[in-house]
Amino acid sequence: MQITLVTVGKIKEQYLKEAINEYIKRLSPYSKINIIEVMDEPIVDNPSKKEIEKAIDKEGEKILSHLPSNSYVINLDLNKKEYDSIEFASFLQKRIDTYSNHLVFVIGGSYGLSMKVKNNAKESISISKMTFTHQMTRLLLLEQIYRAFKINNNETYHK
Repeated sequence: MQITLVTVGKIKEQYLKEAINEYIKRLSPYSKINIIEVMDEPIVDNPSKKEIEKAIDKEGEKILSHLPSNSYVINLDLNKKEYDSIEFASFLQKRIDTYSNHLVFVIGGSYGLSMKVKNNAKESISISKMTFTHQMTRLLLLEQIYRAFKINNNETYHK
């Protein structure tokens, strides 16, 4: 089983790097975790709609170039279905069992994902209606993936 996160931007804060690495370590008995970071596009303060679309499209091309073939791609999108942890565990297990032994989660940058990236995914989900930085989203997603594996294996994990 392999899970890849394709993300826009790098993690800058040391405390987030440490937490992310901790969850990658915790996930190692269940899945190989691969994180691919693509550079976010520089954008001016108070950008126009056209400037935002241009940046999103450039980031989208970078994302698409890193999506492994024969993988099941799931975008994170603020406006899609949310799951509680039990539902997400079931969601994850069904995708592992049914579609692929390689799942890819895509986390966009500050302005979201391009239409090409959205159209390429098999599904899109939301981890919350709240807005988080893409760095924080990476940590939250890894924690929920870890929790899902613990749930699916009937193993104890704090609530």
